[in-house]
Amino acid sequence: MGNMEQKQQIGVGVIVMREGKVLLGKRKGALGSGTWSSPGGHLEWNESVEDCARREVAEETGLTELTDFRFGPYTRDVFEKEARQYITLFVVAHSNSGNPSVLEPDRCDGWQWFAWDKLPSPLFLPVKNLLKLGFSPF
Repeated sequence: MGNMEQKQQIGVGVIVMREGKVLLGKRKGALGSGTWSSPGGHLEWNESVEDCARREVAEETGLTELTDFRFGPYTRDVFEKEARQYITLFVVAHSNSGNPSVLEPDRCDGWQWFAWDKLPSPLFLPVKNLLKLGFSPF
């Protein structure tokens, strides 16, 4: 790997559900730019996975009324070019009200709702790896 420092981190991906669909945003300016991803981010020191999920969804989309939290599987996501490895812990939550907004325009082009069997392409590596597991939030 030369002089590049290898990093391993814990990420939290939040599968936000509403009316049979899931919320995805098109990433930009960061790891996985141009791919579709669920809201999420890094687990902070001494933060619970559920608290991280609530915080990241609120920071990225403005949606604050999430219910019915449940833990999904985790994925191991290796970004070779960037010398990064993530363990992504997935959480499923429901959002019954509010419209998602782009609150981090330097990191997201927009939020859209998709049927689980009609997800857009290309998908962010953790979401792609989640699908390889055969997981469905429904």
